[in-house]
Amino acid sequence: MGNYVDVLKAIDGGRLELGPGAPTMERPATQCWLSHRDGDGVEWLLLDVPGSSANLINEQVLLELDRHVTRLASERPTAAVIRSAKRNGFIAGADVNQFRGAVDAAALERRLATAHAIVDRLESLPIPTIAVIHGFCLGGGLELALACRYRIAIANAFLAFPEVQLGLHPGLGGTSRLTRLISPLEAMTMIVTGRRKFAKAARVAGLVDLVTEERHIAAAVRAAAEGKLRSRGRRTQALVVNLAPVRWSAAAAVRRRPRERVRPEHYPAPFAAIDLWSGRGGSASEMRRAEIASFAKLAAGSTAQNLIEVFLLRERMKSSGNAGASIQHVHVIGAGTMGADIAAWCALKGKSVTLADTKPEALAKAMARAHALFEHETHSSIERRDVVDRFMPDLRGEGVKTADLVIEAVPENLDLKRKILGGLEGRVNDRAILATNTSSIRLEDIGGVLKNPDRLVGIHFFNPVAKMQLVEVIHSERSSGDAIAAATRFVVDIDRLPAAVRSSPGFLVNRTLMPYLLEALLLLDEKVPAETIDRAAEDFGMPVGPIELADEVGLDICLDVAQMMRKSLSKPLPDLPGWFEAKVKAGELGKKSGKGFYEYHDGKARKSTVGSRPDPSLADRLILPLLNACAACLREGVVEDTGTVDGALVLGAGFAPFRGGPMAYAKSRGYAEIKATLEGLMRQYGPRFEPDPYWDGRDKG
Repeated sequence: MGNYVDVLKAIDGGRLELGPGAPTMERPATQCWLSHRDGDGVEWLLLDVPGSSANLINEQVLLELDRHVTRLASERPTAAVIRSAKRNGFIAGADVNQFRGAVDAAALERRLATAHAIVDRLESLPIPTIAVIHGFCLGGGLELALACRYRIAIANAFLAFPEVQLGLHPGLGGTSRLTRLISPLEAMTMIVTGRRKFAKAARVAGLVDLVTEERHIAAAVRAAAEGKLRSRGRRTQALVVNLAPVRWSAAAAVRRRPRERVRPEHYPAPFAAIDLWSGRGGSASEMRRAEIASFAKLAAGSTAQNLIEVFLLRERMKSSGNAGASIQHVHVIGAGTMGADIAAWCALKGKSVTLADTKPEALAKAMARAHALFEHETHSSIERRDVVDRFMPDLRGEGVKTADLVIEAVPENLDLKRKILGGLEGRVNDRAILATNTSSIRLEDIGGVLKNPDRLVGIHFFNPVAKMQLVEVIHSERSSGDAIAAATRFVVDIDRLPAAVRSSPGFLVNRTLMPYLLEALLLLDEKVPAETIDRAAEDFGMPVGPIELADEVGLDICLDVAQMMRKSLSKPLPDLPGWFEAKVKAGELGKKSGKGFYEYHDGKARKSTVGSRPDPSLADRLILPLLNACAACLREGVVEDTGTVDGALVLGAGFAPFRGGPMAYAKSRGYAEIKATLEGLMRQYGPRFEPDPYWDGRDKG
């Protein structure tokens, strides 16, 4: 029974074979846990949540577990093993849908108290309990494992508390158990950052007791059942650091880490976890009781609710790639920064890639960039070798003949793009999809040279490709359903999140960002300091302000997109200040040239610490034009729904995640108030603030 491969083979058929010569049992369709007592008297509990690709903890999982725990307390087998029957991992955490829409913290506390009691009973079993972990072990899954006496990890396992990304901290006793098992400083760092620990690092930290291969699991379980497996936990160190004076001093040091990245008023969860440990860490029982109240308060708050919605939007984007033909060979044209990075990322994610350019030196630079990425992202020399083998420079462009997908990634010039795509049609195979990485030009304008424009789609990556998760999948009225489906699947296959966008000037992200950036330029023209403008946006919750963002994107790119959109939009953007184009012509292009609005040293903007505190109305001048453009995109059908807008702007433009996205923010503030504030700004600053008709009669606030 310890051989996991045999277990999986049995479960795949809907029947669980209970070892050689043993009878088989029908698996109930609604049963989450499968159990078996092996010949050594060890009880195996296998979690296989029905209808889910990954195990998630929900009420049914815990209630079933409680029945097994009650039985085991009475029967007292030699040991009990908890492991997953899913191929991809142990447990991916709690089902966040349990907390979606929660507003009653007291009701949540009662539910959590019941869940805590179940996990506490697991911990109190008078027999050795062993969690066997493969793949991911996250959130509530890790909390369940911590309630076991031993943790055995397969070499591919990784463990983490990612709850902070949902505006939460561990809620099943994890804060208390982890800070008593390993160094509390290391434990709190895991909790407030959400960072993963891979199996070997987890063993060094004392989080797991043994790392082994699948074939040795049966022997490892037997050793644990017989008391021969030594715990790796650092309980003595934990005891010392949990003493009040040491704990208070350590908590102050830990608190500085999240303060460098986020603000307590925007993201309260990491600070709540630190306060929990600082105030209650001297008593396990007190800390667990306080954890329930703290978790419930966070879960019922707006930050957690908005972050949960963003998480579900991400999951929706991932699931949109289930249909469509599989792309195996990608041919990228243009070895500039974007083309090189797109090609390298595709190779890293398992695609065969050919990268074409007419200049050998461009290909050489692209290969150097790619190798730097491979060095950073791969975990072994064998993995790195395989990635390099999939990545081919292609000076003659021969790869276009066999590619499933051809991506044009040349500079944002309509004539150049038309020339390249027009020359491809006779060279590609019949099944190939043609794609452009244009950031703003309509597909109808680019594809006018094609005899079959139905195979043309936009696949718009954002810079830097290796960090930005969003990819706009752009379609025109002529794009075929098969081409769109294949492009969407391709984006998901390379671990990116697709947003479906109809072809229009600037598409979605650039269309909505441009009014935001232009308003920042107009504020500069009014002599408002760049630092003050950026601070107003950061106070609102943006990760960086619009001035620094423009430098990051590149002022030349901002200029090109703004000029193109001014010509194409039915409601034109305001004029750019005259000095902006002069700045670009002078070579002050932003971060990539070392100087834009700020000077850059070692990749960091050098900002003045002197500057006035932003006027509260400054944020509205920046943010409301962005919201107004989002409304226009919805009204015009550029995107289908507000969820697409929110997901794309959070993931592709960094819109304050804790606010749930621009349309979620507009809804919470009230559409009528958004419209009224825009009207006030229009009276003061001119027609660029004219409210979009979308806001009329739509107030849900």
